[in-house]
Amino acid sequence: MNWRERIETTPEVLAGKPVIRGTRLAVEFIPELLAAGRTEAELLANYPRLAHEGLLACLSYASHLPHEFRSYPISA
Repeated sequence: MNWRERIETTPEVLAGKPVIRGTRLAVEFIPELLAAGRTEAELLANYPRLAHEGLLACLSYASHLPHEFRSYPISA
């Protein structure tokens, strides 16, 4: 899944937060709902503009972020 094809940031939409292309659904919202116990079927039924591929793009994007962030412990 190439999340770059389905995720976009536009300053005019949700203050530039990453969203699923063609929607106003913030990428961060989808993993939050899944973590809260919602199913894919529920999400697709409740958000008609959301497609399976958009949901996968959100998860792919979320898994990509930790690889981009580098944290180094401070020794005491």
